Amino acid sequence: MPELPEVETTRRGLAPHLEGRRVVTAILRRPDLRWPIPLQIEDTLPGERIDAVRRRAKYLLLDTTAGSALLHLGMSGSLRVLPADTPVRAHDHVDLLLDSDQVLRFNDPRRFGCLLWQAPGETHELLRDLGPEPLSDAFDGDYLFELSRGRKAPVKTFLMDQRVVVGVGNIYVAEALFAAGVSPLRAAGKVSRDRYGELAASIKDILAYAIQRGGTTLRDFISPDGAPGYFEQELSAYGRGGEPCPRCGRPLKQASIGQRTTVWCGHCQR
Repeated sequence: MPELPEVETTRRGLAPHLEGRRVVTAILRRPDLRWPIPLQIEDTLPGERIDAVRRRAKYLLLDTTAGSALLHLGMSGSLRVLPADTPVRAHDHVDLLLDSDQVLRFNDPRRFGCLLWQAPGETHELLRDLGPEPLSDAFDGDYLFELSRGRKAPVKTFLMDQRVVVGVGNIYVAEALFAAGVSPLRAAGKVSRDRYGELAASIKDILAYAIQRGGTTLRDFISPDGAPGYFEQELSAYGRGGEPCPRCGRPLKQASIGQRTTVWCGHCQR
């Protein structure tokens, strides 16, 4: 599933083509993706100008005065801005025709993505209980330390809880824990304030760098301009179970934590 840097890369790629443009019409080639597509996409969105393209966690929002289209790429979804006469391919489920004679096209082979609607002044139920953005000032070591007191769950599971912090998925948690030298197995409540400070800084640095480099190149992700990201080749821990640790050379360990594959160095991460 695309993680925060992939979604932010998508947002940055789409924004120059969408912001200030008016939606002429919405073409739905099926009535649903993961959930039914609400009537407002066809009835309210056309005629509206897209004022901003925002990201909240792994969701994209196309803001208009009438409300916001809320999109999630799911497991295999992609968004492209294409000439309006571009032939439709398999799994091209939604088109938003723009007044630029271009179309925003949502392709989703597995249909785990979504296209929903957020009314003005409201927060969609999928966004209501989310934690802070990891790149915001609200997210730091003190925040993690205070929230984690008494938590017995592994620190990796704690960090992947979207109520704690949004958008820090399996790849980037593994990389941040490695960079900070924190074992993913350590109980969240047993991590010190100083180490949480290092961990929060590592999360910010790694996510910012991944965004700069275009996100990780996973099998189903391509950025909006058609160019893949470049961060995958630089991963230190994720996907490298059994390979030598980049620091000490010992084999990296691999196990399942919270039903997610986890890789770490038993020597360098304590």
